[in-house]
Amino acid sequence: MEISVIPVGGNTMKGGEKMRIGVIVLSLLILVAFTVNALAVGPGKTVEFAGGSAGKVVFDGKAHADKGLKCTDCHSKIFPMKKGEGFKMADINAGKSCGTCHNGEKAFKTNDQADCNKCHKK
Repeated sequence: MEISVIPVGGNTMKGGEKMRIGVIVLSLLILVAFTVNALAVGPGKTVEFAGGSAGKVVFDGKAHADKGLKCTDCHSKIFPMKKGEGFKMADINAGKSCGTCHNGEKAFKTNDQADCNKCHKK
């Protein structure tokens, strides 16, 4: 008498194939994690944006890290990890992008003339 085993759900993958797929998926996840970190402006680094007539805007990763913030506090919750159209002061003053925190409660207010030079450099 011979007994045949029929896989349930059509899963005919062998242990070695499952392991290989697992290693590939794990490798891709690690690659994505390193890519996101490589794109971030870490502590001690700056990034500059054109700021129009008010002067360029300099984002200082160290200044934010010194306040206890981590990159993930803003990326990708507030800022997506891709290049966009840039920022408009009207949107920032309305509480979008930088204005999410720079609202006068959590951090200095973006529409206070006395604080313009904290971001804009001529």
